[in-house]
Amino acid sequence: MENNKRTVTCGYLRKADDGRSVTLNGWIHRKRDHGSVSFINLRDRDGVTQVVADAELSAITAELRNEYCIAVEGIVRVRPENMVNPEMPTGEIEVYAEKIIILNRSEVLPFQIDEETRANEDLRLKYRYLDLRSGGMARRIRLRSEIAFAVREWLTTRGFLEIETPTFIKSTPEGARDYLVPSRLHMGRFYALPQSPQLYKQLLMVAGFDKYFQIARCYRDEDARGDRQPEFTQIDIEMSFISREDVLTMTEGLVGYIFRKALNVQLPKRFTRLTWEEAQERFGTDKPDLRFGMELRDFAPFVEKSDFSAFKDAIEEGYRAQSEARAKGVHIAGAGVKALVVPDGGATFSRKRLEELEAYAKIYKAKGLVWFKIGMEHSIEGGASKFFASQSAEITSVLNAKAGDLVLLIGDAKRTVANTALGAIRSKLGKDLGLYDKDKFEFVWIVDFPLFKFNEEENHWEAAHHLFSSPKEEFLGTMEKDPGAVLGELYDLVLNGYELASGSIRIHDPALQKRVFAVVGIGTEEAEQKFGFLTNAFKYGAPPHGGIAHGMDRLVMLMAGESSIKEVIAFPKNTLAVNPMDDCPSEVEQKQLDELYLKIKKNTHTLL
Repeated sequence: MENNKRTVTCGYLRKADDGRSVTLNGWIHRKRDHGSVSFINLRDRDGVTQVVADAELSAITAELRNEYCIAVEGIVRVRPENMVNPEMPTGEIEVYAEKIIILNRSEVLPFQIDEETRANEDLRLKYRYLDLRSGGMARRIRLRSEIAFAVREWLTTRGFLEIETPTFIKSTPEGARDYLVPSRLHMGRFYALPQSPQLYKQLLMVAGFDKYFQIARCYRDEDARGDRQPEFTQIDIEMSFISREDVLTMTEGLVGYIFRKALNVQLPKRFTRLTWEEAQERFGTDKPDLRFGMELRDFAPFVEKSDFSAFKDAIEEGYRAQSEARAKGVHIAGAGVKALVVPDGGATFSRKRLEELEAYAKIYKAKGLVWFKIGMEHSIEGGASKFFASQSAEITSVLNAKAGDLVLLIGDAKRTVANTALGAIRSKLGKDLGLYDKDKFEFVWIVDFPLFKFNEEENHWEAAHHLFSSPKEEFLGTMEKDPGAVLGELYDLVLNGYELASGSIRIHDPALQKRVFAVVGIGTEEAEQKFGFLTNAFKYGAPPHGGIAHGMDRLVMLMAGESSIKEVIAFPKNTLAVNPMDDCPSEVEQKQLDELYLKIKKNTHTLL
């Protein structure tokens, strides 16, 4: 092999290399035989080079098939002008083969390896080592590597230390189920795989490492979907002696550098900011896609002047619920009626399409979807128009609606339902109608989240983010009296409708941490059992600190223009959290179970 070792990669050669003697190693991507001449597209991770073999090598070229691994020795020559391939970076040259050696043969392929593999997902995952040879996958894995390097480069040059935290940790409540690892040495006891490095990075702040980062592996036992996997990667960052503004500014600098370095894209130095409440009211979600407008508008004033009983009843029900909640010391938003104007011919939507949108709204707990169309001279037509006809001029003015637009309405006793359902329709129509530029990157900070949320099923308060996020200072005096009104020092970075990063300023005062535990029903004894190793550390001069964690898989996915993180992970699991390639999770030998003091119960349930 030493004599056949490559001197350049298949994506390297250009016109300036004319006449150069080279050795290429790679896989046969395509082979075309034209009588006495064979053309071979040779591929490696860097690209494709065309190799030309004449009749003298016909004995070996006759045997060659796709995905044979070969070595080619030859001379670079410039292609005739009429044979230049502008679609290939190496399209101005070809290598005239003097020698071809088969390094390894390939069996018949389970699917054709191309720029993008068109096989079904499970087949791609079963033969992932072949799927990764495709041009698209190779570019995305390279992009991931470049992003990781850019992260390390930018943070390290600004004084951050990369510190690893444990993979075997204590199981603590963090929202999702833990993956548990039984201990062989300590019967009946378990380690947990970390859902995040949250507690340990806070301990690093107590330890005095005031600028920490880690590209951390995290694990959550939850249902998989397009942008979720049982194991994933975070760009985890924590800092001491800082404010929220410091974290946001640092993140804008880091993300800007990543995009310049990996994509040569210049981002604005400062990203748009919205409060959580503003995002909910204008877009119906705390993950708004700002690449297009079509904002939600308040329609309640028009309902109050109408005789549309369905919405009026919902408003009255919301007022009653709000009054009853306040009597119990619970803060809720009350009722809401929201409008969405669908522009550019929305009025042409068929009855069938409107029914499909209504069915979609009901997924988000809406009771129905009301509509009318905008006609000429500020008139409104069809649907529920008769209930609002007397206000048509004011409605079209306030909604800034024009002839040919469609107005969609959702009202509910719970304002959150009206916002969320209509926000979901907004997102769906933005995609369906092509209202945004797919190549655009639109960032927005969402700040001032509620610190607590009320669990109606279990009748108690719980942390909206996590238990270690600090309340904003102005709510410290009223936190126990009205938890629902408390806003936290919480912030999310959203890109094109996806939550990209999430963080908060942490609690560093043991007394305040104890108060937050009390609001969510965690007493002193339980807090000591679950979080004592952290709260005890706070007693020894814990500094003010905060941080943020970026979903790296999601970041690479969005930068690569994909809609699933499976497309940017080398060896992902399928939607059942199974890897078809190595068939994990798999059964283990009885001896291994005995060593761990484990016994498998018979499964009486069928996993669908």
